[in-house]
Amino acid sequence: MNLDRALGFRASFNFVAEKYTNHAGLFNAIREGGCEIGLHGLRHHNNMFRTYASFMAQVPRINKYLTDWDAVGFRAPCMYHNLEWSHKLNIEYDASTFDTDPFEPQPDGVGTIFPFWVAGKGENGGYVELPYTLPQDFTLFILLQEKDIEIWKRKLDWIVARGGMALLVTHPDYMGFDGEKCGFEEYPADYYAELLSYIKNRYGDQYWNPVPQEIARYWRDNMVERSSDQQVMLNRGAGS
Repeated sequence: MNLDRALGFRASFNFVAEKYTNHAGLFNAIREGGCEIGLHGLRHHNNMFRTYASFMAQVPRINKYLTDWDAVGFRAPCMYHNLEWSHKLNIEYDASTFDTDPFEPQPDGVGTIFPFWVAGKGENGGYVELPYTLPQDFTLFILLQEKDIEIWKRKLDWIVARGGMALLVTHPDYMGFDGEKCGFEEYPADYYAELLSYIKNRYGDQYWNPVPQEIARYWRDNMVERSSDQQVMLNRGAGS
């Protein structure tokens, strides 16, 4: 968070509810820094969507953590997803998908670099899906052993040229912050800092850096309503 702040950025920090000890003081410090808290499932193992029964057994606990943490966003462990079932969660947005990533356990990409509305039945009517659009740090630097951020920069430039959303998933526990030789599953935090500097220096007057809650609410309140109005107009045109 301090690295983000030093370069003028904010982020969402997503916690696994029943694997790590989460302290209210840490959450408060994150929020006071202008960042967001999200829920990253109950435990980081297995596919929470393996069966409908096993998923539904977790829903009450997930919704309780969302309420207790005052969180409105969810990301499933290992990026497993079932967008229809996720309507059972009390969320404003989900972030369990990606535009394309063949290295994930469930590799079906959603094929877009924009948020999108997942309509459903119920009181809230749906939620916003926020797919990540830049490769995860773990994939690039731990699995593929990349030694620079050229892939990040090329993909970012491609997204910018199309006016899309650059959403990146990084893991502080895989970053080496002390400047010494990285461990077996670590990469230099300087890679991440270099990306932030690249964004700031090259696109400083062209981007908005909301936390996910803010982009989800913007999309819901502006883009979804506009799409609905356009659909009404199209239906009227067809009827006439």
